[in-house]
Amino acid sequence: MSVSSSKPIIGVIGGSGVYGLDALEDKHWRTIESPFGQPSDDLLFGTLDGVQMVFLPRHGRGHRIPPAEVNYRANIDALKRAGVTEIISVSACGSFEKELAPGTFVIIDQFIDRTIDRKKSFFGTGLVAHISMANPVCSRLGDKLEDAARQVGISVHRGGTYLAMEGPQFSSLAESELYRSWGCQVIGMTNMPEAKLAREAEMCYATVAMVTDYDCWHPDHDAVEVLTIIEVLMKNGEKARSLIETVVPVLKGRATACSAGCHHALDNALITAPEARDPVLMKKLAAVAGRVL
Repeated sequence: MSVSSSKPIIGVIGGSGVYGLDALEDKHWRTIESPFGQPSDDLLFGTLDGVQMVFLPRHGRGHRIPPAEVNYRANIDALKRAGVTEIISVSACGSFEKELAPGTFVIIDQFIDRTIDRKKSFFGTGLVAHISMANPVCSRLGDKLEDAARQVGISVHRGGTYLAMEGPQFSSLAESELYRSWGCQVIGMTNMPEAKLAREAEMCYATVAMVTDYDCWHPDHDAVEVLTIIEVLMKNGEKARSLIETVVPVLKGRATACSAGCHHALDNALITAPEARDPVLMKKLAAVAGRVL
């Protein structure tokens, strides 16, 4: 069934501080196998206000997996195989702007990818694709998330650039000042290549970046420490769950494919001639790119 003729299934990728969704009804965990390896965890299936939902803890339950070792390809592929059509990504971040204080939620619209050791595409030798990342997130989802955040009283900032660093160490002061000079608003370790892969899989994707600290640039604040971050994470996690519970009922009204074009992102991306395509790779891509293959 094509996305345009099916009801939305909302996927939530929970980051630090968000390891489950208590509001889901008919909850059950299910193992979804992926040809790209092991996802971070089983997927939690359920419904919220009649909307089918799938939740995946990015770091696994108990926060077992560091950012650079998350199998982002397996995670996105598994969500696609589970029928997910739109993804809400929730993640912790540091702030580069005084106005974006800890506790603020930033609805991201751009990324700078500084990760260096991660698989960043489903495609490769035998089936080459070049997909546009000019507008890396779904503006339609972003609009709904902003409205929902304001409705429940969350301090929210619409728009901003997320600098994705490799980690797991936090920034040096020199790095922090460099990224601020580039005009970035927040910094995190997990949204790349996640956003790129979601685009390749033709899924709507939006990032809710939850500020936990000021990185290390701010002269009036201590260097980033895990204990301080965890305290803010717990508060942010409660707000994130409230945000999701508010936005999901609004999202069930989509009757056609995403107006922002997310569900047809591969229309002009494949460049390998049909007769030259690797059948083994094509089989692996059955879920991700089956619509165009």
